Amino acid sequence: MAEVTLDLRDLPRAQAYAELDRHFRAVMAGVDDEVTAMATLSCLVHHAFGHLWTGFYRVVTPGRLLRVGPYQGTLGCLEIAFGKGVCGTAAATGTTQIVPDVHAFPGHITCDARSRSEIVVPVRGPAGELIAVLDVDSAVPNAFDETDREGLERLVRWFAEPRG
Repeated sequence: MAEVTLDLRDLPRAQAYAELDRHFRAVMAGVDDEVTAMATLSCLVHHAFGHLWTGFYRVVTPGRLLRVGPYQGTLGCLEIAFGKGVCGTAAATGTTQIVPDVHAFPGHITCDARSRSEIVVPVRGPAGELIAVLDVDSAVPNAFDETDREGLERLVRWFAEPRG
C-alpha cells in the first residue's frame, strides 16, 4: 500500500476516526516496531485533523518520567515528570485528559504558547503496562470531546495488541 496522509477535516469526526484507524492498520500491516508506529500515527493524526502538535511522550522511568518521542509540530518539551501538566497527569492517573482551556489547567506546562486546548491519551503495551501518552494540542479552544477520546483511544489500542 502506498503510504499517504489523509485530510479528514471535512468528515464527521467519528467517521474520520474510523477511516483513520483502517488506514493506520493498513499502513502498519506486517510492522511491529513501536517507534515506527508512534511516528506513523503522529503523522496521520496530525495531518488528518490539522492539529498544532501531535506526538508521543514515552515512559523512560516507569512512574516517574516521560520523554518526547516521535511527533509532528514545533519543538516539544523534552521531559515531563509523572503528575506534572496534562501529559504527566494522564500518565500518573492512567486516564485520558481532555482540557478545553489549557490556561485553566493547574500546572499546565507550556511547550508552545499557541496551544489553547489539549487531549492526552495513555498508551499501553501488550502486557498492560503504560508505555507512553499520545498528546494532541490545538490552537483552538475546546477542540476535543468524547468523540476524539474514543477515536484516539481506539487508535492507540494497536500498541496493546500482541504482534509477531
